[in-house]
Amino acid sequence: MTKEMVDALDALETEKGIKKEYVIESLEAALVAAYKRNYNQAQNVEVEFDAKKGNIHVYSVKEVVEEVADDRLEISLTDAQKKSKGYEIGDHIRDEVTPKDFGRIAAQTAKQVIMQRVREAERDIIYNEYSQYEHEIIQGIVERSDSRFVYISFGKIEAVMAKSDQMPNETYNPRDRVRVYVTKVENATKGPQVFVSRTDPSLVKRLFEQEVPEIYDGTVEIVSIAREAGDRTKIAVKSDNPDIDPVGTCVGPKGSRVQAVVDELNGENIDVVPYVDDPVDYIANALNPAEVIAVQFDDDDKQQCMVIVPDYHLSLAIGKKGQNARLAAKLTGYKIDIKPESQVEFVDDNDQDVDIDDIDSTDTNDSSDNDSDTQANSDSEE
Repeated sequence: MTKEMVDALDALETEKGIKKEYVIESLEAALVAAYKRNYNQAQNVEVEFDAKKGNIHVYSVKEVVEEVADDRLEISLTDAQKKSKGYEIGDHIRDEVTPKDFGRIAAQTAKQVIMQRVREAERDIIYNEYSQYEHEIIQGIVERSDSRFVYISFGKIEAVMAKSDQMPNETYNPRDRVRVYVTKVENATKGPQVFVSRTDPSLVKRLFEQEVPEIYDGTVEIVSIAREAGDRTKIAVKSDNPDIDPVGTCVGPKGSRVQAVVDELNGENIDVVPYVDDPVDYIANALNPAEVIAVQFDDDDKQQCMVIVPDYHLSLAIGKKGQNARLAAKLTGYKIDIKPESQVEFVDDNDQDVDIDDIDSTDTNDSSDNDSDTQANSDSEE
């Protein structure tokens, strides 16, 4: 090893930001293992690297004991005092055992250690760069796909999008540009791993922040989002400024703002509803566009309520396959039973609730055919 090695370590610290001391520490540990492996030695050894000249020295270290049990690790007090009268029990004696041809092994080991540390440093740089994008939107290019993932390139790193994070109404072809929401960035053993999504409700939130300045600056707040990706989303918004209409602000002139979000989501329907503190009005708003006559809360479970709607709005309140009621339940956090007005006064013990998940599209075509109650549980689609 020569001064060239020292210069290489200095350059590594300058260009890659890898501390020279950190590399030397790793190098010395690797050289100990290399010495034992190549020279079939089991004794306790230490390696010292001269950070100024680049020289390497290997030392055998033995402990001074009264009676030797393993001469590879220990030396008797009598033998130790032959070397120096000052040795006592418990001292450690270091004798240089550097092999003549150890330079070749040291050079090879140093190369491996430096390459490993460079890879680790590059991984850390990439992780630190992309961890800043966690919970944000970023644009990438589709590289390929398989049965498990769509692989999206961000230049320095390739992100993965699982099946559950892919929009059911979208196809992802190589070289397609796509905007995705970064759900998680991990610094795994094989390097940084980025997970992205097109179905996460927070994607809708970030898109509205980009399109609506009032949301970005906090004048308008998105309180809650309920989403069935690729089909329909409901968002509840509010503003503490009485002069601002939060819904109108999000919709934009002639619907331009909300339409930009719809276009990005390939036609996904978006309902923007006003959030209010009164749960009765909030639930009624969440069931929009259906008309709500009354909301009655269960005395035993305050998170469960019965919503009464006109007979001719029952199908509208339920929605196709129960979607409207299901999203309203998610949005508000309440369990919602929907009843038509005509049944409220003569409900008896024989009446049974109908689970929204069991309602097909034909059930919602004619409100007169709905003889049963409808229940939307905010936990049903979690």
